[in-house]
Amino acid sequence: HLPPVLLARVIAVMGWVSVGFLLFLLFTSNPFDRLVPPAPEGRDLNPLLQDPGMVIHPPMLYMGYVGFSVAFAFAIAALLGGRLDATWARWSRPWTTVAWAFLTIGIALGSGWAYYTLGWGGWWFWDPVENASFMPWLTGTALIHSLAVTEKRGAFKSWTVLLAILAFSLSLLGTFLVRSGVLTSVHAFATDPARGVFILVFLALVVGGSLTLFAWRAGKVGLGGIFGVVSRESTLLANNILLIVAMASVLLGTLYPLFLDALNLGKISVGPPYFDAVFYPLLAPAVFLMGVGPMARWNKASLPDLWTRLKWALGVAVVAAVILPFILGHWSPLIAGGLFLALWVVVSSVVNLRTRLAGSHRHGLVAKLAANSPSYYGMLLAHLGVAVFIVGVTLVKGYESEQDVRLDLGQTVDAGGYAFKFLGVVPGPGPNYRALTGTVEVRKNGRLIETLKPEKRIYNASGQTMTIAAIDIGLFGDRYVSLGEPLAADDIDGAWGVRIYLKPFIDWIWTGAFLMALGGIVAVCDRRYRLAIQRRTGAIGPAASAGAPAD
Repeated sequence: HLPPVLLARVIAVMGWVSVGFLLFLLFTSNPFDRLVPPAPEGRDLNPLLQDPGMVIHPPMLYMGYVGFSVAFAFAIAALLGGRLDATWARWSRPWTTVAWAFLTIGIALGSGWAYYTLGWGGWWFWDPVENASFMPWLTGTALIHSLAVTEKRGAFKSWTVLLAILAFSLSLLGTFLVRSGVLTSVHAFATDPARGVFILVFLALVVGGSLTLFAWRAGKVGLGGIFGVVSRESTLLANNILLIVAMASVLLGTLYPLFLDALNLGKISVGPPYFDAVFYPLLAPAVFLMGVGPMARWNKASLPDLWTRLKWALGVAVVAAVILPFILGHWSPLIAGGLFLALWVVVSSVVNLRTRLAGSHRHGLVAKLAANSPSYYGMLLAHLGVAVFIVGVTLVKGYESEQDVRLDLGQTVDAGGYAFKFLGVVPGPGPNYRALTGTVEVRKNGRLIETLKPEKRIYNASGQTMTIAAIDIGLFGDRYVSLGEPLAADDIDGAWGVRIYLKPFIDWIWTGAFLMALGGIVAVCDRRYRLAIQRRTGAIGPAASAGAPAD
């Protein structure tokens, strides 16, 4: 059970965090403010937000950020008490995992929204607001693994506390970036400096206060147990360091332009070239360690033993990664490298499961499978999600194609083995907009595959124009069409600019993300997280029965 004193401290910290946000609500975003005189007609919601995905995406991110506040409260409570043990980690771990799962879903939904709503065919552009949610996710990923070590081996104590503080601090930083108006982004919809100043002050108090407390009390918490240079702990520590360095590179690329602008040193834009060059080389070894870590023994492992366990997985991954790009179309080092990492994670996970089943003393496959905990299967599922995600990213970056073409009525253009025939554009009314709907037939070898209907929407209240792409979704790739502009002014019956994208395996990106989140949900279903509730129920039940009158 969680000690009452620690529980009281956790609730107190969360109470103070709640007070901060309630003050923010009342002083900068008071929902009870009246508009006098009332507007006869509203200005309408931003067209970008008039999408069903926006009903789910923000609450998922919110659940992730709020969940990290619980991990933060546990960290501060541990620092105040000067005590951190396996019980603390066991209570903190499910909250962190659930928060991470919600944040994963939120980021995936936001990426999908950008893909089908913005009309440019991209799923991630290293936009500052995208980065604002991605940085807590990276830190939360490190925190989950660090908590596992703290719970099982009593190591990484101070490091785990620091990660919990960092995850929540980055959540607040993301809130500041989105709500302050300091960013120009398709994802940022607030431009009120008063909100930004309040959140900045709150962020400074939280970060400054918690880091000061950490510097003062971390010695009381201690570093935890020792472990060998080659061990599961060391692989998880290396993985954590790589994740945090990757997060720091994203943080630098996100904030550096803002600092230059604030100091009147000019305006610069840090985009995909920087992030691609810095981020991916840091994540590649972290992904490789995902295959090594679960196979290494706690406390002390040996390299010959790891080699014996993993040599076949390594061989299969290398051979398949070399051959598959030729089968898919063309070979490049980046494609082969991405496929190698994905296959390495999958095959090493299979080897890990096989080793576990072989070492079980139970009889029968079902009994052996049932002997493993949900947290173990959650780990496998999350790692499988990472592999699926990497396959999607690798293949869409390696084999995607796009064309900006001029199409007259009835004209056909070939792209990637498909024939796209433009059948024209017709106007029509919408609920709160006027639509220009195009019709494009997609054929392969003369057979009709799909009829796509991309739109241009002009919203009545704001006059803003939105491009709504039409997407033919497939297991192995999407056909994506969006309307540009009529090439003759005000002549919708003439030629149009049309953008055609072929996105192989792009849906694997979101499938992988949802598998990761599902892995987190499965992991928190572990029996040890329900044990206290079961004991309490068992204790109350007999007592109540003993005191109850007989029928």
